[in-house]
Amino acid sequence: MKEIQRTMLELRHYQLVVAAAEEGTLVAAARRLHLTPSALSHQLRHAEEALGSTLFQRRHRRLLLTAAGERFLDSARKVLAEVERAEASARRGEGEQLIRLSTGCYTVYGWLGRALVKFADTHPDVEVRVVLEATQRPLEALLDGKLDLGLTSSEPSHPRLVDLPLFRDELVLVVPAGHRLAGQTSVRPEDLASERLLTYDAPREELDIFGKFLWPGGVEPLRTQRVPLTEAMVELVAAGCGVTALATWAFKTSDPKIRTLRLGPRGVQRTWRAVHLRARTGLEPIQQFVSVVRGLLPAPVRGLRPTTVAPRSRATG
Repeated sequence: MKEIQRTMLELRHYQLVVAAAEEGTLVAAARRLHLTPSALSHQLRHAEEALGSTLFQRRHRRLLLTAAGERFLDSARKVLAEVERAEASARRGEGEQLIRLSTGCYTVYGWLGRALVKFADTHPDVEVRVVLEATQRPLEALLDGKLDLGLTSSEPSHPRLVDLPLFRDELVLVVPAGHRLAGQTSVRPEDLASERLLTYDAPREELDIFGKFLWPGGVEPLRTQRVPLTEAMVELVAAGCGVTALATWAFKTSDPKIRTLRLGPRGVQRTWRAVHLRARTGLEPIQQFVSVVRGLLPAPVRGLRPTTVAPRSRATG
């Protein structure tokens, strides 16, 4: 029997699947990869033939991932992340190291910049690379090998993750100045049952307003709307388009067009953490960076309370 020779995919095929999935059209993906749409279409067809699976459905010039495409996309991202890490390691000198960093919220970058500058001055042999595409999903990116350090208010539960507490903050409700609740000092979960709630673009189970306030009270808001930027949320609230929940350091609480209220009589407190993979070696640069972040927190982030909780290592999944 003649042996069937399989066609091996090249790195460019992994890159094109990621680009096509993220851009949504062949034209946009081709522009991103500096190819013509016809060349990209040919490469995609070649990849699908080699795999024996359809990765995308074409609908009205849009590319929609199939189930096989979703599985391949996840693997492609891991492959590209590992290749990037290998290339970066080969390029760096013997004494240089790399920390790939992301956060659980774009707003964090507003105060994180000072720590990045300070760390670069004191640790010139360590490169800190911000991975923006992992923002809002840092724990998943850590487990996938795409990050070395994630800053997040989500408590990790995976046994491979270790967290170093940084500071505590409080989540508050933001309403328009003329809102029916504006005269109160705090709200109950049921007060939001008839409201349109503006949230970050993340699953509900990852949002503290649901997990720490609404759901324990058995409440769902009337409507929700995802808004990617903090500034946009505040402006929409001020215009009367809904209410939102934010950390007090994320916006100007003195804005006369809005009011802030505590979520419950005691408020909703959160602990921000620096999370990394458990390892026996190579942790010194990460610990040094966390130390710099802790040292700068009181100045750039108003109202934060540093925490002295000891690092914890997860024992159960």
